[in-house]
Amino acid sequence: MCYVAPVSSEVEETQSKPLKLVNCVSCGANAFIPGELRPLEIASCSKGGGELMMPMMLEHFELNSRIAAGGMGTVYRATDSVLKRDVAIKLMQPELVEDEEGLEGFYAEARAMAKLNHTNIIHVYQFGQLKNQLYLVMELALAGSLDQLIDQHRAVSELQVLDVGIKIASALDAALKHKLLHRDIKPGNILFNADNEPKLVDFGLVCKSEAGVDYSEQIWGTPYYIAPEKLRREPETFLADMYSLAGTLYHSITGHTPFEAPAIDDVVLAHLNTPLTPPHKWVSSITSPTSDAIVRAMEKKPAKRYQSYDEFIMALTAARSQLLRSQAASSLPSKPRPVKPVAAEEATAPRGWFRRKK
Repeated sequence: MCYVAPVSSEVEETQSKPLKLVNCVSCGANAFIPGELRPLEIASCSKGGGELMMPMMLEHFELNSRIAAGGMGTVYRATDSVLKRDVAIKLMQPELVEDEEGLEGFYAEARAMAKLNHTNIIHVYQFGQLKNQLYLVMELALAGSLDQLIDQHRAVSELQVLDVGIKIASALDAALKHKLLHRDIKPGNILFNADNEPKLVDFGLVCKSEAGVDYSEQIWGTPYYIAPEKLRREPETFLADMYSLAGTLYHSITGHTPFEAPAIDDVVLAHLNTPLTPPHKWVSSITSPTSDAIVRAMEKKPAKRYQSYDEFIMALTAARSQLLRSQAASSLPSKPRPVKPVAAEEATAPRGWFRRKK
């Protein structure tokens, strides 16, 4: 006769709770989470310590994990069960539904992105509303951001920085053709897809460019990359976006922002008053054409910058070509020393034999 220990009520309660099997995007393992969690609620992965989320169905989209959160909404990775592809879905913050200004901002972002069809701008697939929930379905880019790349490597390679600069400048030029300004270019708003293609995201501050922007009330932008004319409350043009892109490239190639100070107010003042140290002064391996192009695009007076994205792209492309040529030249094997020609009889003479002079 064997003895079976009674199961405690606590164990019985644990075993009786429903569980949901989900995938951890951090470690890739499958793990169980409590089945009573509400949709989008988060639990911790016991295997890798990452986030586990209770999935939620939104029409024919299943939201699986959280990617990022911002002022306007939260972005989730989701699966389109109809077209069988992964997408990104941005859910508007619920409290903004009653906020007329916030609502218009969400609509403005959706409309702006829908107008743009460019390889280096995240594509919008759908915009919808389910009950009181507004959502935006977009192309998925999960290979990290330029910001993360800087954190990982401190400074990004010159060639990759030039590639990113050329492509994002082209994306901004496409937006400008639709009379749109981005207004918040920074490393965190440049993502990479699985093919390592840079994608411009977050058009939440987008605006029309026809008459410039009036700064009588608020200044929008990220202090580390903000153009001086914004701070001077002058009308904003595409040249402010160019400045911010150049500041982003500066940060990427040197490993630090163009101006650094303990207080944000001092950073802002530096954009206005402090001369920019050229990138090659920080990193000697940076070529002069690359350094010069970034410096010119960050001139404090907009009139001294490149006066079109085409000009900026040409400067970056020329710098890229010169960099590739110099890299190719340095990788070639060294040329052998020329050999002095030898007379035929000397070449065939036995060792120790000398030809007498007549």
